[in-house]
Amino acid sequence: MADKARGPRREPIQRPAEPDGAADIGVEARIAAGILLNAALERRNGLDEAMSLPAVAALPGPDRAFARAVAMAALRRLGEIDHILNQRLQKSPPEAVRTLLRVSLAQTLVLGTPAFAAVSTAVKLAERDARTRPYKALVNAVLRGVEREGPGLTTAESNLPDWIAARWRQTYGPATLAAIALAAREEPPTDLSLKPGEDAGALAEALEATVLPGGTVRSGVRGDVSTWPGYDTGGWWIQDAAAAIPARLLATRAGETALDMCAAPGGKTLQLAASGASVVALDRSEARLRRLRQNLERTGLSAEIVVTAAEAWDDLRTFDAVLLDAPCTATGTLRRNPEVLRATRPAEVAKLADVQHRLLDAAALRVRPGGRLVYCVCSLEREEGETQIIAFLRRNPAFRTIPADPAAVGAPGEALTPEGWLRVLPSFWPEQGGLDGFFVAGLQRIG
Repeated sequence: MADKARGPRREPIQRPAEPDGAADIGVEARIAAGILLNAALERRNGLDEAMSLPAVAALPGPDRAFARAVAMAALRRLGEIDHILNQRLQKSPPEAVRTLLRVSLAQTLVLGTPAFAAVSTAVKLAERDARTRPYKALVNAVLRGVEREGPGLTTAESNLPDWIAARWRQTYGPATLAAIALAAREEPPTDLSLKPGEDAGALAEALEATVLPGGTVRSGVRGDVSTWPGYDTGGWWIQDAAAAIPARLLATRAGETALDMCAAPGGKTLQLAASGASVVALDRSEARLRRLRQNLERTGLSAEIVVTAAEAWDDLRTFDAVLLDAPCTATGTLRRNPEVLRATRPAEVAKLADVQHRLLDAAALRVRPGGRLVYCVCSLEREEGETQIIAFLRRNPAFRTIPADPAAVGAPGEALTPEGWLRVLPSFWPEQGGLDGFFVAGLQRIG
């Protein structure tokens, strides 16, 4: 936690055990890691898009996975890595040189790659490129210096952009900011939502996993999930434990009708369908719905899928239950998607808040009298969460809050707000591996 008097605590970067085979991965994988890192820093979704570039896609599977792991490690610790570099650089080198250094330190300081291997490869990479060749000696000297003298002390908060750190410090306080920053440094486990009737205990035993409150199975096992028990038979799907809370709060039952307004990639649609409800799933992106279609087929669940903008859907149906997981800055997903912190700009918060306002009013029209509406965002920004619901309830007197019961929906008890909503923070459940950040509010139409 941060000390209010002394400022953020400085601590050494911990070096974990070396990943299996990391030292044997070649030069091309390191080049790919730099490509992925820069793509993530340039634009939202850049890392995922860059995975299809020839320099990355052509790599063997283990090399491709290693490149992505290095890029993600560099993104999670970027502020700390740059602090270490800036202590050793008299002036900023060309970006290509900084990328080489970032990739190398992500390997040695975060992933545990032996320094001799990472430094040797970095020098080889510098020699190969005309932009970096004049700086080959500098690359070697900086990395050898870190190896010899150690990285020094760093702060987890330095990995957060300054404007985001300032917002969260004001909203949540310095101690919570420090806890969120610590959670953001760590690679999260894999969470699975199970179909009703599946044996969570047996799956957890097979995957060296634990069963979280609410029934999510959390595993620290890495690798191809399509080889895991129950995948082929459709017994589960990947979904962060926090992302499973909104559908649990909506509490659909067999025989009810349900609308998932912004459905892709589809985890919540699967939850609604698994409850026995008759589900309509809307999304404007056919490409993003592809995963939902595949998971529906794999799990044997069904839903009516409509490719359309939710606020423009011209169908006149109303529903017993409506779920709106609205487009947002996604700052709460910083554990799984550290690039969102670099891609998000202050102006986007207000821009997306306007979109959420319109979608909430459209969602209200879809709820039948006596029906339920759950609104959620995977954002830590109040403008996208609490402020939206306060304004919505003022505009819509026919709705009232359904107070949430954290234990009933698998949420941390400390997530409950005085209003009866849920504010889940990435710093909750640190011993279990944390959570995505979410705001969730349940509402009922009473007129």
